[in-house]
This record gives sequence, C-alpha cells and structure tokens, in this order.
Amino acid sequence: MEGMMGPMGTIGNKCPPLWSNGPDFQSIYSFPNRKSVAGSGPRKVTQSPVTTGTSTFAMKFDGGVILAADTLGSYGSMAMFTDLQRVMKVNDQTCVVAGGDIADFQFLQSVIEQKQIDEDCRDDGLSLKPAALHSWLTRVMYNRRSKFDPLWNIYLVGGMQDGEPFLGYVNLQGTAFTETLIASGLGGEMAVPVMRKAMEVKGGLLNEQEARETITKCVRLGYLRDCRAWPKYHIATITKDGVKIDGPLMIDSDWEYAKGIEGY
Repeated sequence: MEGMMGPMGTIGNKCPPLWSNGPDFQSIYSFPNRKSVAGSGPRKVTQSPVTTGTSTFAMKFDGGVILAADTLGSYGSMAMFTDLQRVMKVNDQTCVVAGGDIADFQFLQSVIEQKQIDEDCRDDGLSLKPAALHSWLTRVMYNRRSKFDPLWNIYLVGGMQDGEPFLGYVNLQGTAFTETLIASGLGGEMAVPVMRKAMEVKGGLLNEQEARETITKCVRLGYLRDCRAWPKYHIATITKDGVKIDGPLMIDSDWEYAKGIEGY
C-alpha cells in the first residue's frame, strides 16, 4: 500500500480526485455527454452537399410572381426522396424556393419559420417583406461562406413588395441580385431562354395564366433534359390576394412510343 501511495497521499504520479469521478488538481474535468475539446481533432465542415434538389424557376407577371420546383431529393445520382417540397410559404406576401442541399434548406427553413413566428408575436402591424427576407438571406449566406462552412443552397425569393412584384436570387457565396425572371441549376440553361421568348412575344410582362403556362413548360423541359429532375412539382403564385401553393402536380408526358422501341 505504501508503494502505491506517494507523498501527500497521491496515487502514483496523480493527485486523488476532489470528489468521486471528479477532477483532480492536475487535470480538466470531463463533463458527461460533452465532447472533449482536447484530442477531438480539427473542426470539420461540409465539403459537398449530399441530398440535393435541382432546378428552380421563377418569373414576375402582371400583378404578381410565380415560382416552381420539383419534388425530388437526389442522393448522389439516386432518386432517393420523391415527395419533398422545396417551395416554402413564409407569409401572405412572401414565398421562397430552394435548390441545392436539402438538409441545409430544412435548417434554414426552420430559422425562417421561427423568424416569422417572432414577427407574428410582436403583433405590431408589420410583416416580413420579400425584399427584407432577401437582404437577410444575403447576410446569412455570406456569413456562412466567410466561415468556410456555407449553406449549399440557391434561394429564389418572390413576393409582393408594397404592391409591386419582387423577385430576388441569392446563392451559397452570398451573391445576390433581383430580376424579372430567374432559373437556377441545369434548368436555368434551358428555361431562361423560354421565359425570355415568351416575354418578347408578349412585349412585356405576361398575365398570370400565360406565366403559369410558361413556368409549367420550363418544369417539363427541365424534367426531360435533367437526369436529377422529377415529373412532380409544386408551383406558387403570389399576388395582392396572398400566396397560393399548388401541388404536387404532374407534368404532361406521353411514353406510348416506348412500346415500339426494341433491342434494349
């Protein structure tokens, strides 16, 4: 027993703990259910998105804004989740549609929902407007990018700002702008010319029905050309009367000709 005990009652080279399972005079207390700082390795952040959504589409029309996105969450190249909703109603004058990492979108969706709840609890007659939400998103996205831990998303914010249609874009670097028509992802390469052509033929903003037909055409084009797209989609319309989200809808497609294909 004396061989084990050192001077002043120490055990070997260590002091006795101050209390049962507690720290001693020479070490740091390890709290239960808390990761140890020492030896835990470097701080790790997301290097690439995992489950993702593809293209988003939006355009202004005479008296409002229309936005759309399909329902697929792709796990790499696998069509894993086919019933997601990437179109989010914030309040009666603001709507958000997201592309990119689904987990990051769900995280920020919960933050935005709580932000709107706080606005409602104030009950001061004011509400979160689309331009304010767009500006806030640019700060959030740029802040996370500056920490080298970005939220891997592209957001389109649409709504009615003081009676006028508003449409804004912000990506994971915090790059932001406002525009009359926007499409993100692979669909952006194919859908923007379709929307521009429709406006050129009209000579200005489309009406609500024309805008809906154009956006539906863009969603259909995205599905037929993008292997990460899905035929089901949600479409949101924002006017002075409020926000209306329809869906999930199905694109019109005809695969009868496939019956005549042989040799595969």
